[in-house]
Amino acid sequence: MKISLKNNWQISLLNCTRKSCDVHKVRLGFFSFVCLEIYPILFQTIPFWEGLIFNMRIISGTARGTKLYTLSGENTRPTLDRVKESIFNIIQNEIEESVVLDLFSGSGAIGLEFASRGAKKVYLNDNSKEATQIIKQNIEKTHLSEKVEITNLDYLKALKKLEGKCFDIVYLDPPYKTDFIIQSINELVKLELITPKTIIILETDDEKRIINQIEKENRFQITDKRKYGIVYVLFINLTT
Repeated sequence: MKISLKNNWQISLLNCTRKSCDVHKVRLGFFSFVCLEIYPILFQTIPFWEGLIFNMRIISGTARGTKLYTLSGENTRPTLDRVKESIFNIIQNEIEESVVLDLFSGSGAIGLEFASRGAKKVYLNDNSKEATQIIKQNIEKTHLSEKVEITNLDYLKALKKLEGKCFDIVYLDPPYKTDFIIQSINELVKLELITPKTIIILETDDEKRIINQIEKENRFQITDKRKYGIVYVLFINLTT
């Protein structure tokens, strides 16, 4: 029986091609997994970004596309654009002419996004002097100074200073592993800075602990919650 070398060569080439395709599929799958699952977790949890300046951007509105600066570290953690975009898609219809408080502002990216999208007034606060300087630079870049007020205070002192105002939307993204969220919302109630119509947005990496604290208070209801990697975003409001 004669064996065709040509046919054997073609079969060998075909097998190699299939193996190559399989390898590329594995590599592509691994790359997708890293980009979609691992990268967001590393970015949110590991402080190797400390001391670096990153470009972020305003997603929509009058300052759309404007690149922002943010100083990242263990206590100042930028909200990823994909998380920010999802949050604003959920509450887009509530932003126009609203009064907004971003109590732990970091770079100011969240508050400035509200201002860009039509909020009437946005109050930004951060306890870090370095973060406050970044916020001022970003306000200048976005040309939103008429809509924005900024303070550089401890969050409880900042709330006290705001007594007499009433907010339509409150965004709380404090350093993780703290009780600043529950302390903040209790102080908001005490100072009458919110009403049952106020939308309160919480960002945390410890959903169970935060939900447990909220439920113990027995005066807030959770209206929505979303998960992005290890980050949870909760939407709550004061019960009547």
